[in-house]
Amino acid sequence: MTMPAAQDRIPFTHKLAYGMGALINNLLAAAIGGMTIILNLGLGMNPALVGLLGAIPRFVDAVMDPLMGYLSDKTTSRWGRRRPYIFGGALASGVLYIVLWQLPAGRTESFYFWWFLTGSVLFYIAYTVFAAPWVALGYELTPDYHERTRLMGVQNFIGQIAYLVSPWFLWIMQNPTWFRTPVEGAAGLAVAIGVVTMVIGIIPAVVLRERFVVAPASVPTAPAPAAVPAADSSTVRESLAAVMQRHAREFAVGMQLTLRSRPFLTLCVVTFLVFNGFIAVSAFQSYVIIYYVFGGDQARGAEFAGYAGTLGAVSSFVAISIVAWLATRVGKHRALMVSTLLSVVGYLLKWVCYDPSRPWLLLVPAPLMAFGLGGLFTLMPAMIADIVDVDELTTRERREGMYSSIYWWVVKLGMAAALAGGGYLLNATGFDVARGGAQGAETITMLRLADVLLPAIASLGAVAALWRYPITAERAAAVRHELEARRTTA
Repeated sequence: MTMPAAQDRIPFTHKLAYGMGALINNLLAAAIGGMTIILNLGLGMNPALVGLLGAIPRFVDAVMDPLMGYLSDKTTSRWGRRRPYIFGGALASGVLYIVLWQLPAGRTESFYFWWFLTGSVLFYIAYTVFAAPWVALGYELTPDYHERTRLMGVQNFIGQIAYLVSPWFLWIMQNPTWFRTPVEGAAGLAVAIGVVTMVIGIIPAVVLRERFVVAPASVPTAPAPAAVPAADSSTVRESLAAVMQRHAREFAVGMQLTLRSRPFLTLCVVTFLVFNGFIAVSAFQSYVIIYYVFGGDQARGAEFAGYAGTLGAVSSFVAISIVAWLATRVGKHRALMVSTLLSVVGYLLKWVCYDPSRPWLLLVPAPLMAFGLGGLFTLMPAMIADIVDVDELTTRERREGMYSSIYWWVVKLGMAAALAGGGYLLNATGFDVARGGAQGAETITMLRLADVLLPAIASLGAVAALWRYPITAERAAAVRHELEARRTTA
């Protein structure tokens, strides 16, 4: 391993600033996912409807991602391509998240469904305006193969702070000392989350700057300007239409080029399997803890779910450090394979460690499971940044926004399907919230099997997909050598 050149190093303060975006990104993702359980436990909404409320806005979010990535790639302003969107998106996301959870009392299930659906769609649009340019900005902060890993290690390390507190969201919302009802607790918690989003989310936009400007293949000499006749309104309309058509063509071509990249598609498949295998049963862990380990005691179950989640988040700090170190020794894709296999061991241990007679054992799998998402979101952004370099060799464009947005587009489409399927899967187990701790034995067994096997099998599939990943450190260095002759540094 070699140290990066001085001009390729990212100051630690800038790594911290980029990490503030990860903190907000993870906080919002954890909050919207973890707090929706209140729609079932607090309002009695059908789990299938709760699943749809998680899925439908995600479909809208997935459609928005490529458009936002393309827009940020093509934007020119005195503040750069990404920063205006990061700044405005953070402010809008915070405001809309607060409004989303101010649920009026005493309304019907249908009213709550449409309130939450409308608010979620607006929130996810604002969230995409923040997140897609923030992700793309990280890809262009350094051209160095290993410095990218260090940057993403720092940002993921900081981002894990969100997961120290998010496991306690259910406990906070149900705490009778602070709130009269769980729904009132959700409203109060949303205010705190929204304010934090607005204050911290703008930091990357204020502190960071873009790095790369791509040198064109050639610079044609501009012809002398001809006399331009005064344009009437029809000419202006035609010009605007031509501009829109050109951007539509460029967008379609960019999508095609991105989706033809085999290494990129491999990373999309890996993330889909690891992340969405986890998301599909993310709620199942809480249900298993509450209704199996604690026999339906929501207070005790929420408390221990908080302990397990916090331990997992703390363990993620260790996992991220180990994975980042390992990647600089054996390469990114090999380190990701190791971290994913460790998470599989953790998932399988849940079958024996989630034990009603020894509830503290449920803490045992958490440190190993932390290697799954910890390794994924440390190494995946750094690997996509390498793919952007390979793409630049062919297209002579830096399309960080397109790659980041299509990556998350693929992931979020899968996430939407996973969330929708999770609600129906919960119904398929026979779970009925009205029965409390008297769930049937078959229901409990089905909950436990889904909680253990789905993420484990999906993660093993991801390891198989990574087996022949082609972009090694040597290949990345060769690509950079070719690019240096025609790239200029802003």
